[in-house]
Amino acid sequence: MLTPPIPSAPPPPSAPRPSSRRRRLTRLAVLATSAALFASACGSARTLEGPAAAIYDGECADAGDRQLTVYSGRTENLIQPVLDAFECETGVDVAVRWGASTDLALLLAEEGDRTSADVFLSRSPGPVGFLENKGLLGTVDAGVADLVDGENRSGSRTWVGFTGRKRVLVYNLDNVADSDLPASVFDLTDERYRGRVAIPATNGSFVDWFTVFRHQHGDDAVTHWLDGMVANDARYYPNNRSIVEAAGRGEIDMGLVNHYYQYQVAEAIGDGHRAANWDFAGSDIGSLLIITAATVTAASEHTAAANEFIGYLLSAPVQQYFSSETLEYPLAAGVAPADVLPALVGPEVGSIDFDSLGEGFARSTEIIEASGILNE
Repeated sequence: MLTPPIPSAPPPPSAPRPSSRRRRLTRLAVLATSAALFASACGSARTLEGPAAAIYDGECADAGDRQLTVYSGRTENLIQPVLDAFECETGVDVAVRWGASTDLALLLAEEGDRTSADVFLSRSPGPVGFLENKGLLGTVDAGVADLVDGENRSGSRTWVGFTGRKRVLVYNLDNVADSDLPASVFDLTDERYRGRVAIPATNGSFVDWFTVFRHQHGDDAVTHWLDGMVANDARYYPNNRSIVEAAGRGEIDMGLVNHYYQYQVAEAIGDGHRAANWDFAGSDIGSLLIITAATVTAASEHTAAANEFIGYLLSAPVQQYFSSETLEYPLAAGVAPADVLPALVGPEVGSIDFDSLGEGFARSTEIIEASGILNE
């Protein structure tokens, strides 16, 4: 995915709003997938198997007449076990529409008050800010919003963060000496890093980061930095994982990525993967924590179930599931990150006014494309 950032005026969606019959078929398809995870215990009791059972291992509740529709910009392999566990534990009938966060935000904007969505899950704050600026978000109940610290939610409770992804520099252990690691992302334009740094310039998480970079340092300084990276022969890769894999092979010395890809690739490849993460010093923008966000739509007809689901995302079992499955940082108050993760030292969510960023992503794309990095 590769996913383009949100334009200032959304075009028509790629698909029309599903009819009620199609919505029901989607719900039935989801239930059929979920049913494959149900195992009979005694009598009519049902329990879960697989990843969902790590979240909830009790007997499933009887299905009732409560419904919930989720538009998820987080991936199916990550979120489906959470939906299965929630549906089993509560008896709420859950339908889901998968897609890129930006594409789903455009669809929600097109559907307006006709949308079937009750909850929108975004892998980054940009699509959420976009929808908030259009008045398409409802409010999360105070009791749910209070499950996270104040800096990890909107002051108006239009969104709540549920995990965090940290920006880091991944580097090759054989090609980069400790003394050669930069203190700041601004250092990467120095001559000693010529041709050694990779950038996933069209990747959504990079665009998120770049937009906050602009917001904090101004367009002139950030454009100068990116032009300097291009002049210093920075190399373009399409996504975070390809950079981490290339760094592990020694194909590239270092690159700007999300923190968890290094752990995932290292586990998959083993000792042959010769790379590690590096945190920029202090509050450097290069170590920004980017949140994933959950919202209730303004048009939701099932706000009680929507708030119950968002609260479920912030429960200890689900937060621990996210931490163990993706090694993202849990945001619910009192839930510790995985042992392998270092303490957060860069700018955290509270230092960033994410609510003001919703309309800035189109400009970020313009600057990135004008820099010529996509030709490197």
